[in-house]
Amino acid sequence: MERMAQKKYLAAKLKNCLREDKIQLWKPPYTNENKEAGLELKELAQKYSAKVKLSENETECILEEIRCEAIERGTGNEAYKTTGVAKLELVLPPKMRKTRKSLLETKLIITGEELRSQIAQMYGFQEKCIKIIINKKQLDLGKTLEEQGVTHNVKVMVLELRQSEEDTKKKVQEEEMQHEVETMKEKERKERMKRTKKGLEILATREDYLDPDTTPYLDIANQTGRSIKIPQQAKRSLLLAMGYHEKGRAFMKKKEYAVALPFLLDADKRFCDCGNELLNTVDNYAALQLDIVWCYFRLGQLECLDDAEKKLATAHKCFKRCYGENHERLLKIKGSSGSEEVLFLRLYLLQGIGNYHNGKGKEAFELLQKANGLYQELSIDPEKINNLLLLGFSAQEARLGLRACYGNLEEAASLITSRREEKAQIRREERAKKRRRLDDINTLKTMGYSERAAKKALHRAQGNLEQAFKILLDEPQLLLLNDDDNADPMAPHQFQVPKESIDQLMYMGFNRESVEEALKVFQGNIQLAAQTLAHYGGVLPAELQLSPEQSTPSEESISSKDSPTESAGTSSSSTDEDMETDVVNEILEDIPEHEEDYLDLTLEEEEQVIKEYLSYMHEEQP
Repeated sequence: MERMAQKKYLAAKLKNCLREDKIQLWKPPYTNENKEAGLELKELAQKYSAKVKLSENETECILEEIRCEAIERGTGNEAYKTTGVAKLELVLPPKMRKTRKSLLETKLIITGEELRSQIAQMYGFQEKCIKIIINKKQLDLGKTLEEQGVTHNVKVMVLELRQSEEDTKKKVQEEEMQHEVETMKEKERKERMKRTKKGLEILATREDYLDPDTTPYLDIANQTGRSIKIPQQAKRSLLLAMGYHEKGRAFMKKKEYAVALPFLLDADKRFCDCGNELLNTVDNYAALQLDIVWCYFRLGQLECLDDAEKKLATAHKCFKRCYGENHERLLKIKGSSGSEEVLFLRLYLLQGIGNYHNGKGKEAFELLQKANGLYQELSIDPEKINNLLLLGFSAQEARLGLRACYGNLEEAASLITSRREEKAQIRREERAKKRRRLDDINTLKTMGYSERAAKKALHRAQGNLEQAFKILLDEPQLLLLNDDDNADPMAPHQFQVPKESIDQLMYMGFNRESVEEALKVFQGNIQLAAQTLAHYGGVLPAELQLSPEQSTPSEESISSKDSPTESAGTSSSSTDEDMETDVVNEILEDIPEHEEDYLDLTLEEEEQVIKEYLSYMHEEQP
């Protein structure tokens, strides 16, 4: 691993030297007419060997590899122009990497499925157990490569999703069983992606006038845990983006990076629908950029992410906008910036790795040193964590508290207690708000409105009872909302109006025809019928009037109520509701309770990576 990383670093460093000196190795005098190396290549190796601190022979070997790659690329470009056969550079899982690049030649009119089949055959993969990512998007198996914007010389990232490597020495029967298991796992993964999408769509479209105890919905809170108001369309896009992000993070915690990456890329796409104004105010988008680059890195396929540097720069800018140039906004809101420093540690670490692989040794060393300095600051004394655990705090609370207070035990205990009290206060306020809301719903119900209509109107009126009552009067379609999802749409037409009710309303001055129609629409609710007729001048508004042809039910519609088809439909509806509940619960399981869960990194992986890359850079150290 170290040798390969060093070689890549030296090759990148030499390419930087060639760019600075505007040298093109595939042209004379470095390449002759027979495409062989000229003597000048040896002179170039002598010139650069001191810069890269290598022997002349080693430098010449790397320069020759760079020259051959350039010629190969040029030959491929000419072939592509004349034959339409493109070369795709395959980036395989680390265990299958070779010193030379893996190339695949193909026309771009083949489908994604055909490309996957070719790759599987060439390298012995189970076809259904690989995912292909090109230009940060999952390959669509049904479309051609051309339709998906795949071009000549593009990098093709191959993810193997199998949990364990197939042992070639196993018996044929065991291999077949393994194949069946892997096929089932792939089906489960596809189903999981579909269920995640469905669950997030359901949660994102649920409005917050619903009762969260019976119908959960997602809300967006600030750093202190308080709900924030966002326009509905933007909120829906943001909820979908954050939902996919949390699903991806759940797999990252299990170190299942190949499974996590598609969810993160979906989240990235959804965040782009939110608009720049919203993205500039939340740090979630910046954290997502770090997670995507970290996933590519842990998969050993960072070179597939052509805009890794751009993503990290975007994250850095976003953090500055959200936290302030010197974290002043964060300090004002939370009183500390210690917990958020873990994000900067990972940012500097990934930037350092990126610079290293681009041959920028000095910049890489400086960034890795910054990351190492932050790691030393953020490392937590296990004894202090144990002390906080003995006080009844969770391990997560202990880590976040100690980092926020820069390791001060007493201040951490005080901060955790204070945050618990803040959350308890928010819960008390939410309970009080819920009680007021229930009281207002009951008030509207006593006035004859359905519970669903009352909730909708109060939501629209932002909890103002008087305004909600006006909305119900001014928008007659709300009066048709029924609390029974299985209510018969023909019920108003079939309702037998009591004579006493008609007499009562006629005594109030309304004409018989309007009274009968109102009582049918509201199925005998005298209070609601009287209020509506009074508000609309004695006549039902057009939205509530029954059409003449539907005023009496047909025999067919009456008999169909008790038919087997209706019974089957109810059963299907019940099944759909159960499935909806299941997919929603799967999403909710992956949404952490603590609002700072994304800051709770153990830093074990980061420590190992920092040490590894610093060990590569002896020559850059002062």
